[in-house]
Amino acid sequence: MSILSEDKIVMNAAAKDKYEAIAIAGHLLVEGDHVTEDYVPKMLEREQVVSTYMGGGLAIPHGTKDAKPYIKSTGLSVARFPEGVDFGGDEPAFVVIGIAAAGDDHMEILTNVAMIFTEDDAIERVMNAASPADIIGIFEGGV
Repeated sequence: MSILSEDKIVMNAAAKDKYEAIAIAGHLLVEGDHVTEDYVPKMLEREQVVSTYMGGGLAIPHGTKDAKPYIKSTGLSVARFPEGVDFGGDEPAFVVIGIAAAGDDHMEILTNVAMIFTEDDAIERVMNAASPADIIGIFEGGV
């Protein structure tokens, strides 16, 4: 099972608020069999404690520490929001990356995702990607 696969990418998502956007990213993780349904409320709970908005149009929601029992395997989901979603930052989030990290993978996954998005044009490249395969290529460093 791949950490990120085409079935866990939504190219043109829409959400009325950040909680709906997080739920979309979370349900992709559920559908990818990385987490149980119980993980999604823990993602929403984390957002109530501290924003997962990273700035620059990127949000990386993930579950709280007590969500670990609901994680089956490490996985990522990507949801693009062409209209943006207000996460309370200086600009809307256009890319929402859901993370479920099994074992001690959490910091490594967050660091790897953050490193990809330190490139100035990373959000733009994801937003301009023509297909889920192109988005996977960005994450794998091939595009």
